[in-house]
Amino acid sequence: MKKNAPASTPSVPGDSRYSFFEDVWAVARLIPKGRVTNYGAIAKYLGTGLSARMVGWAMNACDKVKPKVPAHRVVNRNGMLSGKMHFSPPEAMQQRLEKEGIRIENDKVVDFKGKFWDPAIELS
Repeated sequence: MKKNAPASTPSVPGDSRYSFFEDVWAVARLIPKGRVTNYGAIAKYLGTGLSARMVGWAMNACDKVKPKVPAHRVVNRNGMLSGKMHFSPPEAMQQRLEKEGIRIENDKVVDFKGKFWDPAIELS
């Protein structure tokens, strides 16, 4: 098991993390193509500003969720592709972003500020 990871993926209602993960996925589905956000911005929008790590766990657990979640559009606070190791292959995160017109250099979004989508602003 990964350090600091939840013991299991919340997959059923009643699991205390299930609702939070569902909320994270709902926000992530709203990120427009060609834009990115970060774990902390989603956590802050959901009223749990100190839960960026839990947002990361939700992104890591969304691979079999329907409808699909565009987890590739969620990066770290500096625009780094910190979750790329959870894609198969790891280069898939960058490839998906580049397909949407986002330039990546050295595992980092070029013009991160210009591509940043803040749910607190965009969804208010």
